[in-house]
Amino acid sequence: MATAEISSASPGRSCLYECRVMHQRFIPRSHRFEYGIFMLAVDLAELPAVAQRLRFFSHNRRNAYEFRDSDHLVAGADAPDLRSQLSLWLGRQNVVLPTDARVLLVTLPRVFGYIFAPVSFYFCHRADGTPLCAVAEVQNTFGELKPYLIPVRATSPGATGPESFRVVVPKEYYVSPFSDLELNFDFQLRTPGEQLVITVNDVTADQTVLISTLTGKRRPLTDRELARLTLKYPLVTLRVITLIHWQALKLWWKRVPWHAKAAQSEKQLGVYRPHASLKQARTAVIAPTLPPAESHHS
Repeated sequence: MATAEISSASPGRSCLYECRVMHQRFIPRSHRFEYGIFMLAVDLAELPAVAQRLRFFSHNRRNAYEFRDSDHLVAGADAPDLRSQLSLWLGRQNVVLPTDARVLLVTLPRVFGYIFAPVSFYFCHRADGTPLCAVAEVQNTFGELKPYLIPVRATSPGATGPESFRVVVPKEYYVSPFSDLELNFDFQLRTPGEQLVITVNDVTADQTVLISTLTGKRRPLTDRELARLTLKYPLVTLRVITLIHWQALKLWWKRVPWHAKAAQSEKQLGVYRPHASLKQARTAVIAPTLPPAESHHS
């Protein structure tokens, strides 16, 4: 049940996950890789206490490991912190985040000031432990970010175990130069407990193009465990971005078709922190429709 999963992390829900990342591409060329990382799973309500307890982890302050609200969802000037930003964004999706709801965010931290988190996951539960929704926050190497709402997946009566969240949604976002913008994301998540189980596939209406999985085992969020994982996976965020570029080079060697980011700007929708290529393309579309007098003053 949800309550059992949530209460299994003591004294709080915040923890670490030692993970394996796997990607398997089927089309147009076969390509597979797998590597190890660790992820931070932090209850947003516990952030101040976690930062105070740990020596080498801080919230919105410089340290070896940092969590900064500004690295994540930005939903408006009226939202002073990340939870408020999430609540505002969910409201625009017609989802109300109760004031006493618990939000667990699984993400990569900043390491010595550097951050790149390809995808982060918010798991939202009501105060009684029942699931509300999940949100996947996808970032790309251009500094852009796009959130996707993932509803709770219906389960059969009497089912046990962690809840799951599922949605198939148009991507409409440039993530990889080797993936078409007309693909769909198939998000499949389970409420984190002792295990972390996440699948994000690239699919069309009738076939799977790419399978991506993130699986992990829960570890305590302590200075000792953080030190152990640092030795095992040093500079974890730099490791991730380096491996992304290495695998991209391998795909290029295999002559997988490549898509320029600026080529289909009209298909990149709902993007936060848009790259200059999107701003320029949309300005070019809008500018000719302005009357001459207005365009002189712009």
